[in-house]
Amino acid sequence: MENRKYVIVRTYSAGVFAGELASRNGKEVVLLNARRLWYWAGAASLSQMAMEGTKEPAACKFPCPVGCVELLEAIEILDVTPVARKSIESVPVWE
Repeated sequence: MENRKYVIVRTYSAGVFAGELASRNGKEVVLLNARRLWYWAGAASLSQMAMEGTKEPAACKFPCPVGCVELLEAIEILDVTPVARKSIESVPVWE
């Protein structure tokens, strides 16, 4: 199993996703095991989310992960720390 970098990607119109970076070609990014960060609390910005995660996981709205998502208009890619990844992955699935 390959150890992929975990990132947060902000797109032009599809929203924000967190997942394992499979590839990037210009503005096209492929993430594996990705969650859409539809709404978050407990982090003032995506930069803070990438560094520290959320301090209010129960207030976040992150749907279930998808196996693969191809994002065509990435405008920001943030490396996520191990602590922040654990926090993001601990957010209950929003249904």
